[in-house]
Amino acid sequence: MSWLGKVFGGTFGFMLGGPLGALMGAAIGHQFDRGMEGMEPFARIEPGRQERIQMAFFTATFSVMGHLAKADGRVTEAEIDMARQIMERMELPREMREAAIRLFNEGKSPHFPLDDTLAQFRHEVGRRSTLIRVFIEILLQAAFADGHLHPIEERLLLHICEQLGFSRFEFQALRAFMEAQLRFSQARYQQGRHYHRRRPAPREPSLTDAYAVLGLSRNASVAEVKKAYRRLMSQHHPDKLVAKGLPEEMVKIATEKTQKIREAYEIIMRTKKR
Repeated sequence: MSWLGKVFGGTFGFMLGGPLGALMGAAIGHQFDRGMEGMEPFARIEPGRQERIQMAFFTATFSVMGHLAKADGRVTEAEIDMARQIMERMELPREMREAAIRLFNEGKSPHFPLDDTLAQFRHEVGRRSTLIRVFIEILLQAAFADGHLHPIEERLLLHICEQLGFSRFEFQALRAFMEAQLRFSQARYQQGRHYHRRRPAPREPSLTDAYAVLGLSRNASVAEVKKAYRRLMSQHHPDKLVAKGLPEEMVKIATEKTQKIREAYEIIMRTKKR
């Protein structure tokens, strides 16, 4: 079990403080106190730097996701399903899943302290810009749950980026990257359905989308393709992200991204060799 999993299981105490600590306390509720029964005084352990970042990332992700879902006035079934899918892909144990749902609901509250939450999250993450990028990626994925990005959601995402020091240019590039990944994944999904039904498989994901996944234009050279591939694989490498503070439960999401990046790279390189 990861350190974060032990917290939700009631094995360790924590002193995160601030709005993130308040949100986490509300999400865990009395479950944590029950887990501490019978332990000696002062047995509550102050988390180290990495553990604080893991706690902050988990708390901010699901609470801000709930706030984003409510941004256009109502939370759709697609947005709720997307949140559940993310939890399922993380394979969260029961206690963590219940806490994630409570955090999502806390984010939907009209009194949710968005800016204070983001300020503390940015402070905890520090200069780990890769974690902020992953955080924005997850929020974008949730925002696209209903098939499109609502203008109100986009404005809120831009505000979140501004609070986290993530530039508008980086956001637009990441948005194009995520849209290409979605089209890429949908094409792969359709391929799989046709294959299992023993029908002629449709064409693989478009070359244009493959280039977009790597953030390149179609006239990119082999050297540029390889450079972009290595950079993205390094950014999304699960071990590196965990070392920076990504909760271990979110490693599977990072692994899925590296698989899409690798598939896009292979499609491009096949065409380059023709």
